[in-house]
Amino acid sequence: MFKPKYSITNKILSNIGAVEAAREVVENAPLVPDWEAKFRQDALIRTVHFGTHVEGNDLTLNQAEKIVKEDPGRDESAEEVAKRTGIVARERDVQEVINYRNVIRFVDQLARLGKKTGTLFGEKELLQIHSLTTEKLLPSHQLGVYRTLPVTVRGVVDGEVVGRPPLPVEVPYQMEDYWRWLAGVAKDEIHPVIKAAITHYELVRIHPFIEGNGRVARAFALLVLAAEGYNFKHFFSIEEFFDKNLESYYAALASVEKNNNDLTEWISFFCEALAIELTKLKERVRRLSVDMAIKTKLGGKQIALSERQVALMEALEMREVLTMADARSVLPMVSDDTILRDLTSLTDKKLVRKKGKTKGARYILRK
Repeated sequence: MFKPKYSITNKILSNIGAVEAAREVVENAPLVPDWEAKFRQDALIRTVHFGTHVEGNDLTLNQAEKIVKEDPGRDESAEEVAKRTGIVARERDVQEVINYRNVIRFVDQLARLGKKTGTLFGEKELLQIHSLTTEKLLPSHQLGVYRTLPVTVRGVVDGEVVGRPPLPVEVPYQMEDYWRWLAGVAKDEIHPVIKAAITHYELVRIHPFIEGNGRVARAFALLVLAAEGYNFKHFFSIEEFFDKNLESYYAALASVEKNNNDLTEWISFFCEALAIELTKLKERVRRLSVDMAIKTKLGGKQIALSERQVALMEALEMREVLTMADARSVLPMVSDDTILRDLTSLTDKKLVRKKGKTKGARYILRK
């Protein structure tokens, strides 16, 4: 029976606290729909790029963005997509990006469904994720099925063998153990972040598929988080942290075996990665949502603000009073006429009060 071994350290608790703090801000931020759409697309692009780049995909972030925004159909070939977007790259790299885009969209769809129905995701969804991940990369009979061949795990950097997963005959039994554990964990028994970290590691350790295990493990871990309300509106990408800290990522995974199957070091790394990325997201959301008081003051009504107007509102909250000279320091590359139009717009929206005449005017937050 699978029973993960780990300890809850102060560092793990601290990082989970940071995750919870970010969740509170993100879930309650009064962002307008246009900004939410931008956040989601940015997170999708970064997740797709870094989630494939960490596995050795050579496409740049800009190239991945072109493919995601092009929104190719599943029936289109990688060659057609590359030609249409002007990307010169291996067809396999293009196909991996197309596939992982489909995976993350599928995960988001399942998360929304789960929010409505309370569905517990399991083996069926994992196999669907693998099928989407490796579509057109593997023969059809290997899509969405457990492997029947032995595999080794090699490091992306130098290609050295870093792990020897269980033999194919053991895969169904070890996966069954994992599913039994996942279904048997009480909702409040293990924090969702720790549950996702364990899921990520266990799927990497078992390596249930002939190919695509890393991408599948990361995607399914996101689904485990989302199933318990930790999807953060699909605004973040933990894959970016893994890719930019590749050696630490693989070292943390390898630490489990070195520490007699104790997952503490790996869970600590996973929690830290999530905390760092979500804290950055929290600050970005705060800058755009300006202040929770605005939402309360306006009875929950959302008001569209430009990035310049958001910057002016942030400055007003810090300084309480804003002069034209202050506004110029906030927006140094913007003309006085444009700044005045933005301040007038904020006044018209009843977010700001103006005192005095134009040149010597002072702008104050409405209370």
